[in-house]
Amino acid sequence: MIQYHAQGTLWKNGAPQPAPEGVDRQKGRDGTIAYQIMNAHRDESDDGVMHIRFDALVSHDITYVGIIQTARASGLREFPIPYAMTNCHNSLCAVGGTINEDDHVFGLSAAKKYGGIYVPANQSVIHSYAREELATCGNMILGSDSHTRYGALGTMGVGEGGPELVKQLLKNTYDVKPPEVVLCYVTGAPKKGVGPHDVALALVKATFSDGLVKNKVLEFAGPGLKNLPYDFRSGVDVMTTETTCLSSIWATDEEIERYYKIHGRPMAYEKLEPAEGAYYDAMITIELDKVESMIALPFHPSNAYTIHEFLENADEILAKVEEEAKKKFPKAHLDLRSKIGPNGVLADQGIVAGCSGGLFDNIVEAADILKGGSTGNGYFSFSVYPTSIPTSLALTRTGKTEALLEAGAVIKPSFCGPCFGAGDVPANNGLSLRHTTRNFPNREGSKPGEGQISAVALMDARSIAATAKNGGYITAATDIDYETEHVPYVFDKTVYEKRCYYGFGNAHPEEELILGPNITDWPKMYPLTENLLLELAAVIRDPVTTTDELIPSGETSSYRSNPLRLSEFALSRRVPEYVGRSKAVAKDEAARREGQKPEKLVKVLSAVGNAEELLKNTQFGSCVFANKPGDGSAREQAASCQKVLGGFANICYEYATKRYRSNCINWGIVPFTLKEGDAFPYEDGDFVFVPGIRDAIRMGKEEIPAKAVRKDGTVEDVTLYVKGLTEDEKTIILEGCLMNYYAAQNK
Repeated sequence: MIQYHAQGTLWKNGAPQPAPEGVDRQKGRDGTIAYQIMNAHRDESDDGVMHIRFDALVSHDITYVGIIQTARASGLREFPIPYAMTNCHNSLCAVGGTINEDDHVFGLSAAKKYGGIYVPANQSVIHSYAREELATCGNMILGSDSHTRYGALGTMGVGEGGPELVKQLLKNTYDVKPPEVVLCYVTGAPKKGVGPHDVALALVKATFSDGLVKNKVLEFAGPGLKNLPYDFRSGVDVMTTETTCLSSIWATDEEIERYYKIHGRPMAYEKLEPAEGAYYDAMITIELDKVESMIALPFHPSNAYTIHEFLENADEILAKVEEEAKKKFPKAHLDLRSKIGPNGVLADQGIVAGCSGGLFDNIVEAADILKGGSTGNGYFSFSVYPTSIPTSLALTRTGKTEALLEAGAVIKPSFCGPCFGAGDVPANNGLSLRHTTRNFPNREGSKPGEGQISAVALMDARSIAATAKNGGYITAATDIDYETEHVPYVFDKTVYEKRCYYGFGNAHPEEELILGPNITDWPKMYPLTENLLLELAAVIRDPVTTTDELIPSGETSSYRSNPLRLSEFALSRRVPEYVGRSKAVAKDEAARREGQKPEKLVKVLSAVGNAEELLKNTQFGSCVFANKPGDGSAREQAASCQKVLGGFANICYEYATKRYRSNCINWGIVPFTLKEGDAFPYEDGDFVFVPGIRDAIRMGKEEIPAKAVRKDGTVEDVTLYVKGLTEDEKTIILEGCLMNYYAAQNK
């Protein structure tokens, strides 16, 4: 149903064909929709890097405080482009006292001071607002959320860490090597009961594990697009993040033109299509008519099966999940096989929410499936979060909210919480079915370190509704008989006009920022010294380490505006000892800067040279080793917390995403890699000494000799790599972080 084809492809006469040998790839790429848009947004340069300026920015209330604080410290005076700040991640005020609402008040004061757009809590989730109000064909939007994807509406969205938004606020560029483009050729039409999450999970399964589209752009075209409503397209599009692609873009047609007319912005529409002869580096064929109802088991969206396959092999598949949970969380006991009974596999919860699930069409069809039925009075519960107030209002006016309530569903406000563990946390050992974006470990909000654990499986809203109607027994929507009623969507912007603050172009510099007691400035960070001594504070040998493991989401994010308090949670659910180890390293480094001679440093440096001399110019920091870190969220806190705790480098074989590597660089963390196949047998408490690192970064040396010093004093040679740094990235690392970089420019 979905297949990856590695060969180069040309767009000819409205269809793909194999590219001949010797084709000019870069000239051909310029004909793709992706490059038509990127080339219109790039500064002229011949350095082999695309320097891109975006049309708008979006952030939510986990990230915008840190972004504004960083930009303010770097000389911000006014937002130069539209910047929308939504309040959809930390809308609950039960955790942490006043701190969530304090951040919201800060956000409104910043919008007034700098000329921004402020969307109050529960009005809209970040990506719904961007689709409704900011997306424009041919434009580009940068968001501090990994699911910044508006390609179905003809807008290239890129999700990055907050420092990349800071660069745009300070009128600098987003720098990226010219990406490859992969054609997603869509044919056929989906079966009744198959929804966007089914297509998306099948796409993620086909591409993620082998990194086939990592840091590339997915471009959707083909005759099947005409069979997909705009909500369906957006539901697939937002999940392209889980393939680890850089961005996405779709050909546009009358359906997208209709979207912009419905939303009162017909001028935002432009027909986008590949030029004749456009070159694609690879192709994915998506046969919609062959896609089945899908389920993604913990702990990744790529761990996907058809629901039929899962039900036929539930014991074997769930045993694998339990075994993985046992390795990750030895203090907790996940028993999903207890859900298997004579009537199938019984789930405990169904959730439809967020930028992927809470769309109008998804909820309408879920209501149609549940019509006349009941979610029952057992353990199973079903909650629905419409993605915005306009969506909720439309559902109410068409009677679909009434139908859901009559069936026993609970309608909740626009909120992203269920997607990252800040709402609807299941009971211990619960199995939650969710039409949300991720099912990473702990994304449901449990705390395995305290002996509690639950799990999330991803499914489309249609199959979740079918499951609810079937008493919680997992059911494919394609297996039930139901009638669908087409109801047109009517967008009513007046609800935004009554509550949102529209301040772009109308900054009031005399306004004071309102700083709650939890909102603090960043601690002082120091430039990179001549040499670097690293102590391994965490060694993680999992195939992939997510940003949720590096800094857990959920209630920990309530402290996002207090760097010191938030850093206390770093790796807390994966390597609980990390924080204490890093603090001990930072304490010794502080003593070294004051001219003291900590015993540990003297001992290790004596193994590699003259300790007395090396102490003067050797920075001492903690380090994380992981095979492939950084899959998932764009939250820069995954890197900033390491730096706040005294982390100066990461070592890995590859970074799971560009955005996590960029976050590390922007916080002055040296992004070391190892050559594939090179052994790294070192453990917590071992050291890596990197002589001449400052000169190496400054001169652009990519192969860097180092010394590993084991706890027993054994010294071994290690070769590290730092590849592909831009000139700006080199300077940021040398200065110690992005804030220092800007401070140096403003002297």
